[in-house]
Amino acid sequence: MENPVYHVVHEGRKLGPFDRRTIVGMKVKKALAAADVLVGADGVQLTVAELVRQGQAADGGFVMSGDAGQAPAAGRSVVHGIYTATVLTLESGGYRVPPFKGEVEVRVQTQALRISGRFREGLGWREDRVKFPLLDIAHARLHGTVVDLWVRTPEHPALQRLSLDLQQPESAGELAESLPHAAPWPGSEPLAGRSQAGTSAVHPMLWTAVVGTALIVLAVLVWVLTRTA
Repeated sequence: MENPVYHVVHEGRKLGPFDRRTIVGMKVKKALAAADVLVGADGVQLTVAELVRQGQAADGGFVMSGDAGQAPAAGRSVVHGIYTATVLTLESGGYRVPPFKGEVEVRVQTQALRISGRFREGLGWREDRVKFPLLDIAHARLHGTVVDLWVRTPEHPALQRLSLDLQQPESAGELAESLPHAAPWPGSEPLAGRSQAGTSAVHPMLWTAVVGTALIVLAVLVWVLTRTA
């Protein structure tokens, strides 16, 4: 099967060509941004984010190790993004999360969010990790460089909050966008990259209710005035 290649448009110049696997790896390492423009061999332009989404729809993600074009082997971890963060808030709940200190690594995998890092244990340091199935991440909230997550488990329906500072707004937005089952926390802004069609559809209903209430109040006032005249 032909492996398509793309040129990266940078300051008016075309760099490359690179295949999709190389471009995705450059995005993970933050050498490319999601909004960077690519040009295919057929002249069609698209962004890095669009290319990544096309690949996810076709093969479910990309493997961080192995030969180019190699299909994911059984049990191999498929990674969609890697970020550096610090844990700001950690509430107790269904998941046991180590008391991480300093920077942690956040990996968005096909079915889980993996957080790994170091923490104090006795007089030394220990490394550990925790995985949250994406299905268990019920809500997310994005503000600046911080992503708040609310996680639940079947055994513990109460939501467990975890706040991560990703240090860069772009990284925070990408992480929030990559959580397919997380709804915006009630009262918060729509998550980055999410369609706002559902949000905009609510607005006419709200205006209808407001206008309807105003008409009722006006009708009552007219009735009162005509009765007292």
